Amino acid sequence: MAAGLTVRPIAREDYEAWRPLWDGYNAFYGRAAETALPEEITHLTWGRFFDPAEPVHAFVAERDGRLIGLVHYIFHRSTTAASPTCYLQDLFTSAQARRSGVGRALIEAVYEAARAAGSVRVYWLTHETNQTAMRLYDQVADKSGFLVYRKDV
Repeated sequence: MAAGLTVRPIAREDYEAWRPLWDGYNAFYGRAAETALPEEITHLTWGRFFDPAEPVHAFVAERDGRLIGLVHYIFHRSTTAASPTCYLQDLFTSAQARRSGVGRALIEAVYEAARAAGSVRVYWLTHETNQTAMRLYDQVADKSGFLVYRKDV
């Protein structure tokens, strides 16, 4: 792991430090908190991290007492496996922390959580324009060859 970096499960007292990272992540994907992503969704997401009945989990990366990254992941069933599959849904690091091993450490933490849960696969999506992140992803995972189709209903 990168020097001085701690990756740990998110804690309730992290909200104020998590929120700018969450807002940065959503802004990166064009979802400004005040327009496309309702405040209720942020609060619902936050609450899910601490609800034992929810399959939604989060880790944060911390350096020098400051949160500098987040990852959110979800376990779900599959029609092709008995064990849960892990979907890495959100990954974000602060601008100043990029290219310092934070993203890799967060992904590795999800891999470890998936193994502990009996999962045999972790997967995620990224936008085709996210070339910087894909340089890391090409080092830590394999491209599946699948394309994503979706329709809002």
